[in-house]
Amino acid sequence: MLTPPASISMKTGVVSALGVTHPPESSARCLGPGVKEECELLREEISIVIADDHAVVRGAIARYLEDAEGITVLASESNAEDALDAVVRLRPHIGLFDIDMPGLVVFDAARTIAVQCPETRIIFLSAHASDRYIEQALAVKASGYITKGEAPETVLQGIRAVAAGRSYYSPEVHDRILVEENGASLAQTHTRTSTLTTREVEVLEYLAKGLSKKEIAGTMHIAVKTVENHCTNLMRKLDIHDRVELTRFAIREGFVQV
Repeated sequence: MLTPPASISMKTGVVSALGVTHPPESSARCLGPGVKEECELLREEISIVIADDHAVVRGAIARYLEDAEGITVLASESNAEDALDAVVRLRPHIGLFDIDMPGLVVFDAARTIAVQCPETRIIFLSAHASDRYIEQALAVKASGYITKGEAPETVLQGIRAVAAGRSYYSPEVHDRILVEENGASLAQTHTRTSTLTTREVEVLEYLAKGLSKKEIAGTMHIAVKTVENHCTNLMRKLDIHDRVELTRFAIREGFVQV
């Protein structure tokens, strides 16, 4: 087996020496089947498609996972659209996706994957644990949400747990959700955008990225008229009355990174 890879600081993409031979216990939370069931489910190799627009981070995660026992990285992509194509083509067990990437909104990709490849389970990575991101991740039935401040070993633990049919959340995410028999949901929603639907949020993100209404319609596979209706609802709910102000709002509230 290859020498264990360098440790990854996923928040900064910095690589440093790693002397860990056994992953330490993580404070992240697992939900689902017990240890016996997990062992039975993990007998086969776990296949993964990775997506992150930062090349250093993407490469470091891929190298770390490739050297882990029982893990196969099938593809490593820089955006959600290519990741979606890879998942549909390769049918991995796990899609490990950064949340904030250029182009297609990752939650839109996850929604398509749920329909076309229901056997693939999604874990989101993010530098932020905002209510907005958590709510959207839960809305598309993600199996995990891991913040980028976690150790690389935590990501591996999360992958193994999700592959075994469990859910895996970083502590700051787990503490803000309610897990019930019919699924998980935010315990409380105090955000200014709590009245926005998932589709309205996606339209807002695309607007802030500079896409035209026609381009948004094509990307989301909906009619231009539907996009216009979403824009009208956004302006009414947010009390914002032009696209420039919508874009400023989206940037200020962290819907897109600049």
